[in-house]
Amino acid sequence: MEPAREPPIALVGFDADDTLWRSEDYFAQAQVEFERIIGRYVDLADSRARERLYAVEKGNLALFGYGVKGMALSMIEAAIGITDGRIDADDIQRILRMAKDMLDHPVELLPGVREAVEEIGATCELVLITKGDLFHQEAKVRQSGLGHLFPRIEIVSEKDPPTYARVLAEFGLPPQRFLMIGNSLRSDVAPVLALGGWAIHMPYHLTWEHELEADLGGNAWRMREAGRPAELPAAVRAIAALAARHASAA
Repeated sequence: MEPAREPPIALVGFDADDTLWRSEDYFAQAQVEFERIIGRYVDLADSRARERLYAVEKGNLALFGYGVKGMALSMIEAAIGITDGRIDADDIQRILRMAKDMLDHPVELLPGVREAVEEIGATCELVLITKGDLFHQEAKVRQSGLGHLFPRIEIVSEKDPPTYARVLAEFGLPPQRFLMIGNSLRSDVAPVLALGGWAIHMPYHLTWEHELEADLGGNAWRMREAGRPAELPAAVRAIAALAARHASAA
């Protein structure tokens, strides 16, 4: 009797923000409020407020990481710079209050996501891999009601090839048997493809500019797209079939 063949995809990773639940919507609203506050002091068009805020946020990633708290600190720094120090304490307080409101905002799952995760988890082991502030991400996982569907949850400071390689090493799996699902080409797709893994890109209607900066090189054939959570189980099956063909041809 031939030994049972191992499934081509043994582990499926899920991103969290804008893959399982809404997130970027609130950052976009915060951006509008930031510009409204800054507009009291400068002409928004002449000041390049949006461009300058993004430059500050990007420059601070290595210090503050991702998430609401880093955004708030960067907004305060950018506000002081854009207004040449003229912003008053009340408006700085408004930025802080806005950040606290975001941290307290209820989790809103994307339609159909619970059913999709349950269906995929019935045949594959699951792992949640998300980046951002530890306290905030832990709170969102608790509030989501999805935590029990993921035997393992990884909250990381960055989602790059070394991070994914570490996670896979701890599972004892080669990248060729790993599939990552997420909305970000930069964080969820490109680094996994670079390792030799597979990915499903589920674009969200809003994406932070930083997460669009990705070069898939010649690896795009290892990726499929899903327009909404309900399409994910079929996309996983399509990737599994492709992975099986690729393994047989190797």
